[in-house]
Amino acid sequence: MNANKLYMLQILQKKLDTIEIRNAELAQLLCRIIPSTCPFERDINLFGHFIIYIPPLCKFNPLYNQLTELRFRAQCYLVQHQDKASKL
Repeated sequence: MNANKLYMLQILQKKLDTIEIRNAELAQLLCRIIPSTCPFERDINLFGHFIIYIPPLCKFNPLYNQLTELRFRAQCYLVQHQDKASKL
């Protein structure tokens, strides 16, 4: 990876780290968009017999940590504001 692409990737990582969740609509959207588990992980079966296992590949994504942290922050926001709404 050349230096320019690496620099752009670092900027994107920092940008994802600084996103603040300030409303429930954004938090719900992020929870819908960012999957909670790797969509590539699966067992391949043929005629009911196990053939091969495909391991989760998401950790190869350079933005994996930032996206999972963003989804976690969105979930925390929803839980905190659900608690406040139920106390009213």
